[in-house]
Amino acid sequence: MKIPLYGKIIIGLILGIVFGIFAASNGWNQFTNEWISPFGKIFISLLKLIAVPLVLSSLITGVASLSDLQKLSRIGGKTIMIYISTTAVAATIGLVAVNILQPGDKLPDDMKQKLQSSYQDTASGKMEAAQQMKERTALQPIVDMVPQNFFNAASNNRNMLQVVFVSIIVGISLIQIGKSKSKPMLNFFESLNDVVIKLVENIMILAPIGVFSLIADTITTIAGDDINKVFELLGALGFYMIAVIIGLILQTTITYSAVLKIFSKMSLKKFYKGIAPAQLLAFSTSSSGATLPVTMDRCEKELGVSEEVSSFVLPLGATINMDGTALYQAIAAVFIAQTLGMDLSLGAQSTIVLTAVLASIGTAAVPGAGIITLVIILEAIGVPSVGLALILGVDRILDMLRTVTNVTGDASVAVAIASSEKN
Repeated sequence: MKIPLYGKIIIGLILGIVFGIFAASNGWNQFTNEWISPFGKIFISLLKLIAVPLVLSSLITGVASLSDLQKLSRIGGKTIMIYISTTAVAATIGLVAVNILQPGDKLPDDMKQKLQSSYQDTASGKMEAAQQMKERTALQPIVDMVPQNFFNAASNNRNMLQVVFVSIIVGISLIQIGKSKSKPMLNFFESLNDVVIKLVENIMILAPIGVFSLIADTITTIAGDDINKVFELLGALGFYMIAVIIGLILQTTITYSAVLKIFSKMSLKKFYKGIAPAQLLAFSTSSSGATLPVTMDRCEKELGVSEEVSSFVLPLGATINMDGTALYQAIAAVFIAQTLGMDLSLGAQSTIVLTAVLASIGTAAVPGAGIITLVIILEAIGVPSVGLALILGVDRILDMLRTVTNVTGDASVAVAIASSEKN
């Protein structure tokens, strides 16, 4: 019996967990770092390698194929509206979960002090990066979106929003010059897009090995020389993690199911089965940017989303739609406040929702970026940023989970927009 791709990835995931626990328990951390981890890094690098050419080629051809600027603005308007709405819902779900469970009240004082001392240096580094973001003016994100040099922008996956901007204005210009003049350039980008899609298929052959390596490396990194550290952290921050996990499950199963039901007729079974490989990859890489090529491939081939919609909605979603991150930030901010004995008013919690939505726009689609914007949220509601040290121990685990939510949200909106456009 032929095992489907998502089945192979699940097998790699399970074997990675088993090996990671065994390696951490037997002091194989250096062996894992030197001989297992590199395969995961190679796999992620291959995905990142094709991310920019994929976005560039697919978005230019997608925008140019619309052949109508009114249609482009209609799709863009609907996409941004749904993205912002689901992010606001996600942050609200996070606040409800953390206020009901009150995880900050359940953290022992001795563990609180231990966490703060253990992760203080890491927290300080995140606070410095956040301070640089905070000093930017209100319109700075728009300024940053326009590159001075496209080749510099294309050389770094963190500048994906700049690549998206350039692709859109090039696509619009191709519409304006007419089909006869634009055809040679469109043929080139269409051919490039076909090549990149084939590369995605070839790279995904390595997905089970890549996932195995990434999960094993994650476990040994968290555990260090003592596997008991993992269980100690999970025990101390268990209620906090439960609050985040419940919130992410509700966002994924209820909010996105509602989006699909309202805007499309696709069955939930077909949707989740089709997007499963992208979800598993998002879990293992913690990067919606690295997962983007697979997300686009699955949406087009398994969910029937047209290329003109997927090439616009999904790259945009990977840069501005961070529902899982916004939900986690809402829970983390209140959890830190509870741990420090601070009561947040309704106004302060409303500020969390607004700030989380705004901060999610343009957040780099890479592991750990949400922690930096969390500092901005903490300062906006008057909670000491040093409390960040309380949650860093389990952030890597939760980052994997919230990336799954981010990718699922992108895919559900792509299906919704495609259905609303009869595509």
